[in-house]
Formats: sequence, structure tokens, C-alpha cells
Amino acid sequence: MIAPEPFFEPRGTPLSVLHRLQALVQLGHEVDLVTYPYGEPLEVPGVRIIRSPRLPGLRRVKVGPSWPKIPLDLLLFLRALVRLWGGRYQAIHTHEEAAFLGALLRRLARLPHLYDMHSSLPQQFENFSFTSSRTVVRIWGILERWAVRASDLIICICPSLEDVVRGIDPTRPVLTIENPMLFEGQTVPGHVVAEIRRRWGLEGRRVTLYTGTFEAYQGVDLLLRSVSRVLEVAEDARFVLVGGQERQIRPMRELAQGMGVADAVTFTGQRPLSEMPAYFQAADVLVSPRTAGLNTPLKIYSYLASGRPIVATRILAHTQVLTPEVAVLADPTPEGLAAGISGVLADKPLAERLARRARAFAEAEFSHAAYLRKVRGAYESFAEVAGRG
Repeated sequence: MIAPEPFFEPRGTPLSVLHRLQALVQLGHEVDLVTYPYGEPLEVPGVRIIRSPRLPGLRRVKVGPSWPKIPLDLLLFLRALVRLWGGRYQAIHTHEEAAFLGALLRRLARLPHLYDMHSSLPQQFENFSFTSSRTVVRIWGILERWAVRASDLIICICPSLEDVVRGIDPTRPVLTIENPMLFEGQTVPGHVVAEIRRRWGLEGRRVTLYTGTFEAYQGVDLLLRSVSRVLEVAEDARFVLVGGQERQIRPMRELAQGMGVADAVTFTGQRPLSEMPAYFQAADVLVSPRTAGLNTPLKIYSYLASGRPIVATRILAHTQVLTPEVAVLADPTPEGLAAGISGVLADKPLAERLARRARAFAEAEFSHAAYLRKVRGAYESFAEVAGRG
């Protein structure tokens, strides 16, 4: 398996990689993971983690496209090539842009290649505002089409990405495996939840919680622009935003101050993944204000299982999983988001009904058992397709 990510970091794609590894090991596979030399040390039973060399002077790899990823991916390719030369492998499983590496290695090693597609690579340039050059985006589009056609099977994390693959090659084997919920069946003692509320001064407040990165497409600024409108009808409302780097939090804090709502907004910074269930239980509403992208945010699956009502923007990244039966889908405007949050805070029966239906939906569709069943089915299909090839 080749993952061009810092491994491990408690966010999107690294978490998806971890889920795949754990499922494959549980299904009886042994996996060598070739990945970047960055991230938290993590032991995964049944997995050997092999890291590529570091780049001098580079201490971290930011989320999304970046120029340092080009030499990092070259070093990753060379490390994977050495492993393939000296090892006895049955398949190559790649994530994100490592699909390009897998397409080359598929030819060199004559091994079947599975492409784990977490996003449309050309669209990442738009989501992260990496470049405005149409030529660069067009080149990445060409590379993405080549990678799809050089894969024996593609796994997508959401239906919209499956549509992207079918638009490139309608005959290419492709299926969707959504990310699982992270905290299945986990309960939090009341005193732990109470401590979270005390720590951030939330006693007696109705809390709207956001968790995740602070990249522009996540819509954190949109959420902040909705706060004053919520406060007009719910003076006791407070907004807690978990995540983000300090360099990203600073302008958001300035935005809150400029809008006169700083006293109603708490920025916690990044918190350990293990604390998230307690933050969920301390909240009255969970919000995802995302404004762009095709792939469903990983947090949505844990939101569904949390027992708390969800308000999310009405964009494809959300609506391909969420429906009005399990969440309030709001217009992606400050007014729309504020109306959605205010409506849930004001209507306790609605909040309870949404939370109950969301949890049942998550347990039926995104449990560990359902995820394991889908991964098993994917690898059975992979073996069948590769055998025909």
C-alpha cells in the first residue's frame, strides 16, 4: 500500500488509510505501507510501516496540494520500487495521487493495482486555491484519467467520485466504500462531558459544535458569519470550533472580533481524537458548513452516530449521504446556516427526531461490520478482475 500522506495524523485521508489497513489485516492480509516520513508514530498490528526519506528543512506536510509533495512523491516512488524489487507481493493498493505511482509500478512489477480515490485530484486545486492556471489543472485532469485507466479496480469514498470515474471510463470496475464512524458504541461518562463544558465556560449554554480542519472549503468563515443571526434569537447560544492550525485560527478569531461575536465563539485548537465523543456529547447541535468539494467529510459519519442533531450545508458533498430525514440541510449562506441552527435549537422534538434517525442510519450503513463487509467484497472483486486481466 502506498499513501502519500503524513501517517499518522487524525484527519481525513490518514484516517481512511488507517481504516483500510485495519480492515485488510482483520480479513487476513499482511500489508507493507509505504508512506511519508512525517506524522505521529503509530503501530498497526499486521502492518509494516516503511517511510520514505525526509526532505531537508521540511518539518510538516500541509493538507492538500503543495510543491513539496512533488519531490516527496518521487522519493515515495523510489522507496516503493525498492520494496517491490525485494519483496513478494500480490497487489499494489494506492491512495490519492499515489495512483500515478501505482500505474507505473503496475507495469514494472506486473501486479494488479487498486486505486483508493478520496477526491478528484484536479478539483483539489480549486478547493485549496493552489493555482489559477488552467494548464496545470488540465494536466492533472489528464493524469487522473490515465491513473483511472491504469487501475484494475477503483474504490471511491462517496458516490460523486464514482460518477467521476464513470465519466472517465464507463467500463472501469469501480465501487463506493464510505468511511465508517469513528466512535461506534462509545459512551462518555457524564462527569467527563461536564468537565468539557466547565473548561470552556459553556455551563448553561446551548452549544453548536464544529470539528475538522480550517481549510477554506470547510466554510469556517461562513459559520462565523452566521453567529450574529443565531444570537438574535438564541442569546445563550455558543459556538465551539475544534481543530485548525494557529496560523488558520488567527484570521478566524479576527473575523469573529470584527463581527462583534468573539465572546460567543470558542476556538479550542486541535484536540486529541479520543476527546471527540465528549465534545459531541457536550454539544446541542453539530454543524458542517462546508462550501465546496465532492467528497463527503469524514466527520459526517461520526456526527450521524453521535446522538446529536446535524445541520449541514445543502451541497453535494453532504447530500449524497445526508437527507432531510437525518439532518437539517441549509442553504450555504450565513442566513441559511443561521436559520438551520436556530431552528434546531428552538425545536427540541425536531432535534430529538433527527438525532434518533441519524443514529439508526449510521448503525445500519456505517458500522464496522458493514465497513468490513464492503472491504471484503471489494477485494474479492479485485481478485476476480485481476485474475481476468
